[in-house]
Amino acid sequence: MQGLLPLIPLCPLLGCLALIFGQGLMPRRAVPWVGAGSVGLAALLTGMVGGQFLGGSLEPVTVTLWTWLRSGELGPDFALYLDALSLSMLFIVTGVGFLIHVYSAGFMADDPGSARFFAYMNLFVAAMLILVLADNLVLLYLGWEGVGLCSYLLIGFWYQEPANGAAARKAFVTTRVGDTALALGLFLLFTELRTLDIQPLMEAALNHWTSGDPTASLAALLLLGGAVGKSAQLPLQTWLPDAMAGPTPISALIHAATMVTAGVYLIARMHSLFELAPDVLLLVAVVGSVTLLMAGFSALTQTDIKRILAYSTISQIGYMFLALGVGAWPAAVFHLMTHAYFKALLFLGAGAVIHSYHHEHDIFRMGGLRQRLPVAFWSFVFGSAALMALPFTSGYYSKHEILLAAYAGRGGAWLWAGGLFGAMLTGLYSARLLFVAFFGRANTHASEQLGLSMKLPLFVLCGLSLLGGFWVIPLASVFGETAVVPHPPDGIGLISTFAPLVGIAIAAAFYWQRLYSSDNLMASSLGQPLYRLWFSGWGFDWLYARAFVEPFKWFARINQRDGIDGVYRGIAALARAGHAQASAAQNGRLRWYVASLVSGAVLVVALGAWW
Repeated sequence: MQGLLPLIPLCPLLGCLALIFGQGLMPRRAVPWVGAGSVGLAALLTGMVGGQFLGGSLEPVTVTLWTWLRSGELGPDFALYLDALSLSMLFIVTGVGFLIHVYSAGFMADDPGSARFFAYMNLFVAAMLILVLADNLVLLYLGWEGVGLCSYLLIGFWYQEPANGAAARKAFVTTRVGDTALALGLFLLFTELRTLDIQPLMEAALNHWTSGDPTASLAALLLLGGAVGKSAQLPLQTWLPDAMAGPTPISALIHAATMVTAGVYLIARMHSLFELAPDVLLLVAVVGSVTLLMAGFSALTQTDIKRILAYSTISQIGYMFLALGVGAWPAAVFHLMTHAYFKALLFLGAGAVIHSYHHEHDIFRMGGLRQRLPVAFWSFVFGSAALMALPFTSGYYSKHEILLAAYAGRGGAWLWAGGLFGAMLTGLYSARLLFVAFFGRANTHASEQLGLSMKLPLFVLCGLSLLGGFWVIPLASVFGETAVVPHPPDGIGLISTFAPLVGIAIAAAFYWQRLYSSDNLMASSLGQPLYRLWFSGWGFDWLYARAFVEPFKWFARINQRDGIDGVYRGIAALARAGHAQASAAQNGRLRWYVASLVSGAVLVVALGAWW
């Protein structure tokens, strides 16, 4: 096991290097084989390592490769740490990542930049694997920044379009805010505890701080800042909807299955620290519950098929934060896994629609696609059923646990009610997408143009979306037996089960049976402002543009010549002027020199006498 573990991140990294240095030399048909094959090999190694780990005592395994750097007391190793939590993430990153790579082989077949695309994708997978396997926070931060870089490269992959470049920059800059908070948190933790090795650090935190300690709370708050940036939670959620500018497989891999869950993983990995900061932990739950509701309302108003799914992702990550905040650590990780299955399926299904439908994104220009695009239709049926948490799907089991834990947790009925209303919203916007795009009258002709490489991952993900909830990695070895969801009062579970059905019924009345008109509702005096508010993502882009972007642009305009450089240019000009004046005195005339000498001597004697 220890010999195989380092090979898991090494395989996609070597694939990335081969694709980068092989451009122009490697046959084009070999590119997807290298890109998908390297991740497939990593998935195979993960299966072997996971089988050995789960068949053993579940004791954590540490593999130290080398000492990375040494500076005073700071000496992080390049070391990998495997436990049940990191193994869960390994299965998602390599397994779902491999399926998305296979799908990309068909989706990007005609793109001239396919080698660059797969190189970026391989580099992203390698960085994500380093992040989840890191034994210390310095190495975790390396993977954290690596996925941020790859996100920028992949969102702006089609850089010829200025809007794509703007979306990539927006994602990069917004997540930098959270990354800065995370870096400050690491500085604080090392200053106080003198280590950044994760397991010794959590032990030291338990010995050094008591529950509610202000320093522990500040450290946890800074780590939360990093988590909300990477996982697109309030108030740093604005980058994710615009990130849909990249190719659809990127949306499935980075912004549904892996990178946006990095914040969830960080909080779960540092759970001992957060348990020492109960106020921050409650804040995590509040952030999650508010975010899931705001994103759910925004998803109701979108017409772009990918932006609907993007807001859905923000909402579902909110459920994970809600679970983390109430201490239901296994439920959060469980939903992280099931979400990877059904959200990757939905994004790849959306890619199949876009690929077959002349790159159309507007669901109201579709209609009647269930007969013309049967594979995409059933992908959306299974994926939406799991997203809505209908009984016997994978999403049902994970979200059900979260809602039960929220009811029994610190927030009590309020957090549970927020999650319950969010479940109803999920049923509403998911069914709206399904009814509008796949039912009703067909607006144009479309034919399913999917090869085996695109169909096969959809079939596998359909199975995982239905049956993935029956396979759970035991996490008691990480979080302890106390993290089990308590049994709620009778009827609470039944209410949670029926919540999404209410949303589906409302969607059917408006968008399938057409008993009521959504246009009339949106045109009402109350509906118009609400529609504009929700469609704009609650105005956060407007707020940030006026609070940060426009002032920065204004300062850049008035500072075009750069005032700081002006200071140094002034010093240089002053030096040149002084040199010119001093040079004028060196004229080569002897009488001038004697007169100057005598005048200076007289002046010195006079000053001395006067003093």
